[in-house]
Amino acid sequence: QVQLVESGGGSVQAGGSLRLSCAATGLTVNTNAMGWFRQAPGKEREFVSTISWDSVNIAYSESVKGRFTISRNNAKNTVYLHMNSLKPEDTAVYYCALSRYFEASDKPSNYHYWGQGTEITVSS
Repeated sequence: QVQLVESGGGSVQAGGSLRLSCAATGLTVNTNAMGWFRQAPGKEREFVSTISWDSVNIAYSESVKGRFTISRNNAKNTVYLHMNSLKPEDTAVYYCALSRYFEASDKPSNYHYWGQGTEITVSS
């Protein structure tokens, strides 16, 4: 059974940092792109960041560019999201996702496995 398990969420003050991890079990993800999405209360799920299977191609949403960094360790079947300079508007449930393809993508329809989500609250 394929599972993506996020960890590292929590509460932080504005300007702080957090690192999210997403560990995949049940399959090897070293030939698949992975991504992070988030959903704030009352809003639709939105793209945050994506990384290709070989870490060559990376993309960020405009709202997090320059503050968040995505990375992966294929040997550990894990993807990370380093978040700096957090803002109250970053408050959301963050989901990692595994793509059907090896290229990075911001399209949710390209992802066929999703984690259960980890909550981040940024206070001002």
